[in-house]
Amino acid sequence: MFSIPNKPPISLTPRAVNHIKLLMDNSDALALRLGVKKGGCAGMEYTIEYVTELDKNDEVIEQDGVRVLIAPTAQMFLFGTEIDYETSLLESAFKFNNPNVSEACGCGESIKFKDI
Repeated sequence: MFSIPNKPPISLTPRAVNHIKLLMDNSDALALRLGVKKGGCAGMEYTIEYVTELDKNDEVIEQDGVRVLIAPTAQMFLFGTEIDYETSLLESAFKFNNPNVSEACGCGESIKFKDI
């Protein structure tokens, strides 16, 4: 993983931590894995999945009692990202505040990354 000494590759807001705890309390999973895949009108989409087995190539992030994994293929795209959880009248969702994104589609579901 790309890293800066003493700085985690991603950070979670307290709201994100609380929601991950809620998800994990209702699951038999070991962690949540973050990734990216091709798709959407801007070219890429974030993925989040429950993990029942750890992959030795995942980057493991532990913060405030929760464990999040970063898939190997997503590590360079997620470095420096802050993950929040927002609730509004219309939706509740994780929000990725990612400095590596150059464009996002109008609906906010897909992104395009800066050339890395």
